Amino acid sequence: MSATPLVVSVPEPEYAEALADLDGVDVVVWDMDRPHPRGSEIRFAVMPYMTNLRLADVVEGLASLEVVQLQSAGYEQFVDELPDGVTLCNAAGVHDASTAELALTLTLASIRDIPEFLAAQQRSHWEPLRLRTALADRRVLVVGYGRIGRAIARRFAPFEVTLTAVASRARAGDELVPHVHGIGELGKLLPQHDVVVVIVPLTDATRGLMDAEMLGRMPDGALLVNVARGPVVDTEALVAECASGRLRAALDVTDPEPLPPDHPLWSTPGVLITPHAGGATDAMRPRAMSLVRRQVEALLAGEPVDGVVAGPLSHPAP
Repeated sequence: MSATPLVVSVPEPEYAEALADLDGVDVVVWDMDRPHPRGSEIRFAVMPYMTNLRLADVVEGLASLEVVQLQSAGYEQFVDELPDGVTLCNAAGVHDASTAELALTLTLASIRDIPEFLAAQQRSHWEPLRLRTALADRRVLVVGYGRIGRAIARRFAPFEVTLTAVASRARAGDELVPHVHGIGELGKLLPQHDVVVVIVPLTDATRGLMDAEMLGRMPDGALLVNVARGPVVDTEALVAECASGRLRAALDVTDPEPLPPDHPLWSTPGVLITPHAGGATDAMRPRAMSLVRRQVEALLAGEPVDGVVAGPLSHPAP
C-alpha cells in the first residue's frame, strides 16, 4: 500500500462515515457546487445523486483524478466530458432492486386498471364488476438484459408469465431465460409479446429504438413499459399508438423530461406516468454506500473497479 493516502471525495457525510475505518484513505465531503480546496489531491470522486452538474465543470483542477463514480445507472450525459486518463463508473447494482420493483408495479398497475379504479375512488364511485386483464399467462419481453434486466425478470417470474429477453448480442441465458436474443431479432419478437419492458442504456444505437415501426409490430392491446431513458422511445409515435387505443404505456421516463404540463402524453388514454422515480427509494442509499466502499477497497488493492463505462481501467460495460 502506498504511504500516500488515497484521497476520496463523497457528496454527503454518511458516505464518509462508511469509509472511516479504511486505512490509507483520506475522505473529504464535497457536494461539487464549488471548487474544493483539496481538489488537486482527489483521486476518486463520487458525484451527487440526480445531479445537474456538468462533468467538465466538476473535474476542472482535479489534477490527480483517476475515477469518477456516478450514483446513477445512466451515464450517457457524462461520457463526452470525461477527461483523458479518467475512468467513469456507473452505479452498477445500486438501482437493480428499486427499478425492477417499479417496472413490475407499473406493469401490474396498468394491466389491472389501477388508474381507473383510483379515479373512481376519487369520485366515490363503485366500478361495476367485469373481467379484466391479468398478468398471469402474459408473454413478457425484457429489452436489455444486464443487471437490472435480470432483476426485472426475477420479479416477473413468480407471476406465471412467459419470459423472453433481448440484449445487444445473442448469448446463453440463465435459469429464467435460457437463451438471450440479439437486438437484431427485436422486430420479429415484438408481435409475440403482450408486455415489453425496456431497460437498455441510452446510446446512439438505442436512441429511437422503439420507433413507429417497432411500436407498430406490437400486438393490439400490448403494454410498453419504459424504465430506461425517454429518448429510447419515439414519443410522437407512442402518443399516436396509445391515443388510438391500440397500445398502452407505463412510463417512468419520458422525452422530453421533465414532461411539460401541456404535453399530450399527460392526457393520452392508456398512459401511466411516474416522474423518473425508478431508483429513488430508501433501498438505494445503503447499496450506493456499499458500492463506494467496494470501489475504494479495489483501488487500495490495485484491483479493477466495477461498473466501468468509459475510460482506461477496463473495457466499457456491455
